[in-house]
Amino acid sequence: MTDPETLSVTIVDGYVDEPAHFGVPPYISTYPRYTAGALVDAGVPREGITYHTIDGLRDEPDRWRDVDEADLLCYLGGMTVPGKYVGGTPAEPDEVRKLAWTASGTSLMGGPVKFGVGDENAGATETERQDLDFDFVAKGDVEAAVYDLVESGLEGFSNRMRDVDEVSRWAQEGAFIVEQHPNHPDHLIAELETSRGCAYRCSFCTEPLYGNPTFRPPPSVVGEVDALSDLGVRHFRIGRQADILAYGGDGEAPNPDALRSLYGGIREVAPDLETLHLDNMNPITIVEWPEKSREGIRIIAEHNTPGDTAAFGLESADPLVQEENNLNVTAEECFEAVKIVNEEAGWRPGGPDDPNGPEEGVPTRLPKLLPGINLLHGLKGEREETYERNLEFLHRVYDEGYMLRRVNIRQVMSFDGTDMSETGAEIANEHKKLFKRYKTQVREEIDNPMLARVAPLGTVLPNVHLEYHQDGKTFGRQLGTYPLLVGIPGERPLGETIDVAVVDHGYRSVTGVPYPLDLNDASMDELTTIPGIGSSTAGNIVVNRPYDSVADAEFGSEVDLEGFATIRPLERAD
Repeated sequence: MTDPETLSVTIVDGYVDEPAHFGVPPYISTYPRYTAGALVDAGVPREGITYHTIDGLRDEPDRWRDVDEADLLCYLGGMTVPGKYVGGTPAEPDEVRKLAWTASGTSLMGGPVKFGVGDENAGATETERQDLDFDFVAKGDVEAAVYDLVESGLEGFSNRMRDVDEVSRWAQEGAFIVEQHPNHPDHLIAELETSRGCAYRCSFCTEPLYGNPTFRPPPSVVGEVDALSDLGVRHFRIGRQADILAYGGDGEAPNPDALRSLYGGIREVAPDLETLHLDNMNPITIVEWPEKSREGIRIIAEHNTPGDTAAFGLESADPLVQEENNLNVTAEECFEAVKIVNEEAGWRPGGPDDPNGPEEGVPTRLPKLLPGINLLHGLKGEREETYERNLEFLHRVYDEGYMLRRVNIRQVMSFDGTDMSETGAEIANEHKKLFKRYKTQVREEIDNPMLARVAPLGTVLPNVHLEYHQDGKTFGRQLGTYPLLVGIPGERPLGETIDVAVVDHGYRSVTGVPYPLDLNDASMDELTTIPGIGSSTAGNIVVNRPYDSVADAEFGSEVDLEGFATIRPLERAD
């Protein structure tokens, strides 16, 4: 019998992306935290648990020694929705096999990888269940499997799901693992789970495979935030649920009191948090229970931080596709939900619509909470008309003056256990050319003008983390749900965090300059980025420095510089 107190355990995070769960850096998913908590609960000392991301293993080969020498290797990963990532690269199947081959001790694999593995982490792919040469695959909850495996002396476990009491303990006991994440503490956002499962059964989605919704009570989630906050985490996303409005209810109808307890409790234990965002909100809930939904949305907007996004799973505006795939919301219903979220939460802090009243001298900020639209292609029944109907829906939203934070366009991944397993990626592959042309249309006709509406010129984005250089620019993002990619002229030191004012718009990104922009120190590249300022005017500004006030720098611009520029006197030699 293996003594838990003598065990050495290595957890490798290959990252996850599920319909209601995200874990690619700068996010850390619930899986490594819960797994670490289950290990501690089973008697493994904290100092016996080592955590690595897959990128950490790639960057520092010496870390593979921990994989080789551990008594127990726990691999956590799996992508069930396709995406493109900046902060990290999810583990590919061959890398996961290498982990199993390297491990000298017992190896366990878990997470959404249990649903299937494709040749690559991309859309328009088919998957199959594989063990990737691991000793054990957790077909239930990996954290429950880990607990039971340690309890059995590494002999085995039953494929069970953990209960609410267990996850409440493990979430708090495993919070310490965040200190081993390479992004800790400043550039790390913790994914929070409020519920699992879904009341609906869309053909493509893996979330119903977790069963009907089950909820963690507010004290369970708040206690986890308290533990994470004590460890220096300041950024949180309530992303692990199919529908935030249904939290604490019967799985379908809103429960504003539960939301008030959840959000109010988080703010109480983490008063210094910097990000509090969410992910999924079901538009059918808003349509079926509009008044309770409005109340819930107001509660969220009262407690969250600006730039929050409620992802709406419209998936398709085509009635035929909706019927063939058991989608639960029509285009008309989704439009009504977009309207309601805009009305209740589309205000900007300190702006004229702020329920707390406008504030003088406050820069324009992103709206508190806006809907985002998910569109999925390759579903059963898809035809050319499907693409036309999707475009019509998006144009209607824009033409009637509403805002969308982002439009997410993907091609389906097919998993065993879902209805799409019969169709696979056949339709998605047939329509690839059509999909590519349509995606360009959405970017040009919707994304660009919509982004200008959501983040007008002069909008200030606080705490943009600088991540990489490209073409003489520095690119960065805020922490949060679907953060804007920001391009800044010049190559600035990476890893720094600065405030940025928006001066131009792309399809899914913006160009910005440091906020406040010091006209006595701004570079030519920064000045010429501002609309209305060409190289000649920028040269005149530089030649005529220093200025005593922004007004002294006379030049034409489409941007009101008084709102985001400043003057700092230049230091002169004595």
